[in-house]
Amino acid sequence: MDARIYRPRKTAMQSGRGKTREWVLEFRADHDARFADPLMGWTSINDTTGQVRMHFETREQAIEFAKREKLAFTVDEPREPKRLVKSYSQNFAADRKQPWTH
Repeated sequence: MDARIYRPRKTAMQSGRGKTREWVLEFRADHDARFADPLMGWTSINDTTGQVRMHFETREQAIEFAKREKLAFTVDEPREPKRLVKSYSQNFAADRKQPWTH
């Protein structure tokens, strides 16, 4: 069984950084375990471990757990977003690239 360790990014609906500071260990389900339900046509799965998500405070705790349980795992490092530092006064700067129109 394969596991993925990552720190979740904030969703587009969030303005804050809530629930993005903890690390998540998520099991990956095998693609062979998936099948199409003949009645409804929905994709079903026999192995429910793909639905399990474990939360840890630090990356090291998650790695230690995966090693202790002898899981094959990958660690996805988080990418920090680029911050564009702007101020209101830049709207009226003399060296603006686009002219001010109103």
